Amino acid sequence: MNGALYNYLLQHKSLSIPGLGTIFIERVPAQSDFVNKQLLPPSYHYRFDKYFDAPDKDFFTYLALQRDMADYEAIRWYNEWAYELRNRIRTDNPIRLEGVGLLHKDHSGDIVFEAEKQVPAYLQPVAAVRVIRSQAKHTVLVGDRELTNDQAVDVIHEEPLRERSRWWIFAIIIVAIALIILFFHFYTNGFSISSLGNQNKTSISR
Repeated sequence: MNGALYNYLLQHKSLSIPGLGTIFIERVPAQSDFVNKQLLPPSYHYRFDKYFDAPDKDFFTYLALQRDMADYEAIRWYNEWAYELRNRIRTDNPIRLEGVGLLHKDHSGDIVFEAEKQVPAYLQPVAAVRVIRSQAKHTVLVGDRELTNDQAVDVIHEEPLRERSRWWIFAIIIVAIALIILFFHFYTNGFSISSLGNQNKTSISR
């Protein structure tokens, strides 16, 4: 691949080839390797999209500066280069883009891209040891209160105890209601043991 095109691909993470598609550079985030106690760096790989092949507007300005020519000459040169690639692929001549991958035609006539290797990132894994601090303190939000993690644990354990300890309040309320009913009954029927029975008289006729 032309040096200017390869540099543009590395800098802008994409290179569109008219009539063929676009080669993208995609980033894979850093990953944890707990087995080997290290943190793997981000990596990059090539991806080909045959449905998008329109170069950016700034691409031809960049190409003209790199090749020291006018913009229209850069446009003509690049279109001729892309046309030559298409013709070679269509005649079953694979195109190897040095350092990027291989473009060729499959059995159905579609253009296929095979990445040569991962994009060099020049990053190395770093040591990563998982540290668990059992006594470490930090603040948490419990309801509308900001507490330390120790205080939050105590509050969580206290709440069920408070709920269980309130049963006697309901018992007192029930007893009070019963006493009020009894007082009202004695007040209306007189304070005697007989007032607790049924005061209605029933006559038996023969």
